[in-house]
Formats: sequence, C-alpha cells, structure tokens
Amino acid sequence: MKFTQYYLDCLSQASYLIGDETTGRAVVVDPRRDIDEYVRDAEAEGLTIDLVIETHFHADFLSGHLELAAVTGAEIAFSSVAETEFVSRPLADGERISLGEVELQILHTPGHTPESISIVVWEHADDATPYGVLTGDTLFIGDVGRPDLLSAVGFSRDELAEKLYDSLHTKLLPLPDDTRVYPAHGAGSACGKNLSTDTWSTMGEQRASNYALLAPDKQTFIDLVTEGQPPAPDYFLYDAVLNRKDRPLLDESARPPALDLETMDRLVADGAMIVDGRDPEEFARGHLQGSINVGLNGRYAEFAGSVVPSDVDIVLVVDPDFELEAKNRLARIGFDRVVGFLADPLQVMADNPDRVRQASRLTAAEFEARRADIEALQVVDVRNPGELKLGTIGDATPIPVGQLPSRLDELDPTAPTVVFCAGGYRSSVAASVLRQAGFGDVSDVLGGYGAWLELVPAAG
Repeated sequence: MKFTQYYLDCLSQASYLIGDETTGRAVVVDPRRDIDEYVRDAEAEGLTIDLVIETHFHADFLSGHLELAAVTGAEIAFSSVAETEFVSRPLADGERISLGEVELQILHTPGHTPESISIVVWEHADDATPYGVLTGDTLFIGDVGRPDLLSAVGFSRDELAEKLYDSLHTKLLPLPDDTRVYPAHGAGSACGKNLSTDTWSTMGEQRASNYALLAPDKQTFIDLVTEGQPPAPDYFLYDAVLNRKDRPLLDESARPPALDLETMDRLVADGAMIVDGRDPEEFARGHLQGSINVGLNGRYAEFAGSVVPSDVDIVLVVDPDFELEAKNRLARIGFDRVVGFLADPLQVMADNPDRVRQASRLTAAEFEARRADIEALQVVDVRNPGELKLGTIGDATPIPVGQLPSRLDELDPTAPTVVFCAGGYRSSVAASVLRQAGFGDVSDVLGGYGAWLELVPAAG
C-alpha cells in the first residue's frame, strides 16, 4: 500500500492519496483544488487515480474533486445521503471498495454535517486490525467536529451534536486501539476549538485523551462540543454550497494579468478591492490607500475570506513573483475573481507618494505608556472567544476579526482606535479593514496580547 498525507499549513487541511501497488489503482480523499501534486505523485508511483472521495461538503475550502476528475477521469464519490449537481457515486454505510489487496470501508458518521463519512483503510482485506481510519471532520486529534456550522442547513446544533455522539460511539470508538486516526484538519482550523498540532494519532490515544470522547454521557458531550466554538468565517457557507455545485475549474498555472495604476483605479471604482499580501511590517511602511492587508506568510486565504466579500473583484498587491501563489491560494476557498495584480507596486508608490499611506504600529510598551492618556481611546480585541479566556486588555471591545466588517457600527470611526490580537498578524488585517472603512486614527499592537502580557503580567 502507498499511503500519503498532504498537509496544508495555511488552511490546516489534510488530504490523502491511497494506492495499491499490486493493481496500480489509487484513491484521493478530500483533495484541495490545486491538484498537480497528487497527479505527479501518483504518476511517480505508477498509480492511476480512479476515485475521488469527499468525506463531506467542506465549508473551509473549495475541494478539488472536479479538477481531479477532469484531469484523471476518476469517479467522484460522496455519502449516499449527499446530493450533488454533478455526477457522483453514492457510498452506502458499510460499503467496501477494493483497490486490490488494499480495501476501504465506508462508515456513515453524521454529526459535523449530515452527509459526513469516515473511511477505514485496510492494508489487506483480511487483516485483524485496520491500518487506519480517515475521519474527515468527525474526529480530530484532541477534538471532534463542530456541529454548529451553517453548512448543515435544516438541522439544529443539538440535533447534529446528538448524531455526532452516536457516530463516534457506534462507528469509530469500536475500532481497535492501534488503528491510526487521520483527520481532515489540525490546529488552527475553525472546524473545531481544541485541535492538536499533531496530524495523526491512534484510536487508543484519542480514547484516553480526547476531551469529547471522555464525556460521561450524551448530554455532557453536547454541552462540551457546542460551547466556545470560534466564529465561522463568512466564506464557510459560500464554500459549503459551492462544493455541491458544478462550477468552473481552476487552472493553477494561469497567472493573473499585470495591471497599471490607471487600470487598477478603474477596477476599484467599479467595486474591486485591493488585497495587499505583503508582510504587515512592509505594509505599515507604505501601502496604497484603501488596501486591505492579508499577509501571504500567514493564513492568507482564511483571513482574506473573512474580511473580503465573495462577490467582489480582487486586485492583488504582492512581492514580485508571488502573483500566481496568491491567486491559487484564494482559489482554494473559491475566490476566483482575481482580476489582476498591480505591476511593480513599490515603483508605483514611489511615483505616486500622494496615494501612499503608512500604518501606525505600536510596541506593547508604547501602547501601555500612552493608553491611559489618550482621550476616548477605543481598544478592540480581535481574537476569538476561546482566546479571551486567557484575559484581555482593560475594557477592550471584543470583535473577532472575521466579524469586523459586519460589526463596524459598534465602533466609533472618529475615535482613536487601537487593535490587538494574539501576535500581530490578525491585528494588521483588522486595522486595515477599519482604515478602508473610513476610521481616521487606527493603530495596532506589535506582538499583540502576548507582548503586552509579558510587559504587564499582573494586569493580565
């Protein structure tokens, strides 16, 4: 058996290639949309991808089943309770799929979504213990899938939590302790609240340490898994719906067109948004007025999808030769309306200094020294609810960065405003959103809450 896990750090997303060396048949599970790596690896191993299996309708990324099917001719398969606009193979609960010596067993495990499945992988069909189980978003390392996402329209949070409990206890927990657990996500994903940085584990380890599996009864489990979940980015519902549809395919080799300033201005006047993917420090030193800063070196697609609407055109500002990467990473969440990138942005800014703005970034020491003396100071904490349990700064207004565009009316655009997060990446995103919305005096805190807490630990 050939078994490969592909882990995408910027989306905390895992996908899998499983192949049988005796027959050359292979399956890809939960592929991302830029599929070249799967195709190359399969060819290098002498494998033919003839099936693409999705564990559910993903909400946090746009899956690559259509792209893989177009390139390889593979069938696309979902749970038999899933309905798709494209031709797909329905997988029944308990169904076994033979690749040769390698065999897959489908388990219906609803809860995170109604159509969720898990896939038991047998290296040999008659093995006493399976090699592993691909758990999708049903079971994570250290957590379980959240049952409250809007992708599950028509079911209440508690109804899905009950289904999740039953799926875990009747389908997954009976698997032997040595069974490896391979989830679809890891730490940082908004699909859960307590995900480990580990990308795989075993059923025995999870049985002994996973807080949700240790719940003594169903009601306690429901209370645990429905409390304190991070807010879902706005694009989640968009992706959950789009993953069911027959949509245009991504050409991951197609570079977006280069734009001059005049063309960019015309596009912006028609509603396009400028997304500046440079690091927050570079952005702060100088950027074009009206730009949103989402650094490519962070969780670029996730936070772009959190603050940029899915129905607007996007103009990229990036360091040279990063245009294709930025386009493809946005495409991973279905944001295909990249209309181009600004050619030579540093020269454009040098030639048009009247269009350039700097962003105020305060060290923790500067912020602490000045915050008591600034009249009507407005402090905004853009971390998630779970992070707030660690403490906050004074009477800061808590608004997670992904909710900021829809909650601007809770803030005073005329007041001096300081934004902070955990380390400084999200606060640069949030501060740029506020400036773009017309807030006149906005700063963020370098190093975020962590840096401030080191400075004044007693206050935290």
